[in-house]
Parts: sequence; structure tokens; C-alpha cells
Amino acid sequence: MRRITTKCLFVLVVITMATGIAWAEVNFKRKPAPKAVDVGLQLTASGALSGLGNATVFITITATADPTAICTNNGGNEAPGQNPAEVDVTGAIAIPPGEIKNGNLTFSVTTDLPEQPTPAEAGCPSSQWTAAITDMSFTSLTLTVVQNGITVLTTELITFAPTEDGDIIPLN
Repeated sequence: MRRITTKCLFVLVVITMATGIAWAEVNFKRKPAPKAVDVGLQLTASGALSGLGNATVFITITATADPTAICTNNGGNEAPGQNPAEVDVTGAIAIPPGEIKNGNLTFSVTTDLPEQPTPAEAGCPSSQWTAAITDMSFTSLTLTVVQNGITVLTTELITFAPTEDGDIIPLN
């Protein structure tokens, strides 16, 4: 009888420890203040998290922006593009358990560069021109934190004032 009780107690302890991550609440820490910064063609989100378990953390950001495009002809003359469509960009980072200290983690993740539009997508006068996005004015952002296959934190900042280079967006 004593062996059964000991085994049951052991199983209960293991289950409690395994589900500990589900009971913890992941939050942004106040310092450094969580933020996103418009760095031209990309958006960088950074901050510190608490309440994490001891497993790899995946942080993803997805942002939408209104791009500014320039059209260039074969002679090197430039003309502004004509309102190219919204652009979505993403960035992701995987942080190993060794970088998590007592459930705390500082992170920084940057979106990838946008795909360059075709001359037609950028509103260039001719398909003989080339098009290039020269700036992004970000209008929405979603930051997602996943650990052990579970989304432990999502911050959605949808439809905010378009940003300019250097603008800081608070994440909470």
C-alpha cells in the first residue's frame, strides 16, 4: 500500500511540474519598456518578459505598412511611385532555454525587408522602369510569444497612426 501511495504522489508531483507553465502568466516587464521602433524599411520590437518556463521561446511580429516607392527609368531618372498597396512583413526569433533566467527574458526581433514591387504595383509609368520601396509607414502590429507550442502572450496594435522613421510605439 505504501508503494502505491508513493507512486501516486510521485505522478502527481510530475504532473504538477509539467503543467506549471500553463499556470504562470507571461507578461511584459516594465524595464526596459516594451516598444516597437520604425527603422525605415523594418520594424524592431523589443522588451523583457517574465513568467516564462524553461523551454525555447518563439517570438513573432507581423506588421502592416503603407510603403513609399520610387520609380527609376533606364537613364537613372527617378519619379515617385503612385500609392503602392499595403505591405505585410514578419520577423521571428527563437530563444533557447539557456537565455531564460528565473523565468525572465529580454528580446529584440526585427521584421524582414519588404519584397520589392513590380513597376506596375508601384505605379511606375512603364514596365521598363524599376521600382523600389524607400520607406515604410507602419499602421498595425501583432507580437506573439509561443512556448511549448502554446501561445502565452499576444499583443495586437491594429490601426494606429502611420509611423515615420524613429517613431516609437508602446507595446502595452
